[in-house]
Amino acid sequence: MPTPTLEEYLETIYKLSLDGVVKPTRIAEAMGVSGPTVTATLKRLESRGLVAREGTAVVLTAEGVADAVEIVRKHRISERFLTDVLGFDWTVAHEEACRLEHALSPRVVAALESLLENPEFCPHGHPIPAADGSIAAASGTSLAEAARDAVVEVVSVAEDEGVLAYLAEQGLVPGARVTVTAAEPFGGPLTVDVDGVQRVLALDVAARVRVRDAS
Repeated sequence: MPTPTLEEYLETIYKLSLDGVVKPTRIAEAMGVSGPTVTATLKRLESRGLVAREGTAVVLTAEGVADAVEIVRKHRISERFLTDVLGFDWTVAHEEACRLEHALSPRVVAALESLLENPEFCPHGHPIPAADGSIAAASGTSLAEAARDAVVEVVSVAEDEGVLAYLAEQGLVPGARVTVTAAEPFGGPLTVDVDGVQRVLALDVAARVRVRDAS
């Protein structure tokens, strides 16, 4: 397996690829590192056959995808253990899972999965990959795209340390019922009803929440 640093890059590239083309600038922004650092690390990943370049885009090879999905599996099962068994809130669980994912063996992960009775989703609503590497497709659409007066249910939230605590404070957790009551024009904020409580959300925050119809 790659080093912890390379694993972090694989995980980041994998998650970014779910939302579009991955370029070095996106990787740098997501990881909070400099462009030259990303360039140097991508060269290491290329030399190991884990990523390839398609013009300016970065793509995972088949081996890179397999490694990335295994890391995601370790991370999300760790989060479930930390929240469901140890009682950590989901922000702390995410931070601690970022450490655990590099240390757990597949055997330990399988044991945790069995202990937790084979959970399908992490605390943030994202599907947990199976041991064979298969993973369910993400469901739902962005809350930022929900129609006014639509009644929706939160499916998942972005695993962004900067907003996880805020989303929890706003009641925007998987299973919450939300109604968009007002939307300001030109990318302005949304006013939403979250389980009966009025909230005002910046559009970029709403974009980090995926929902499905609940009417």
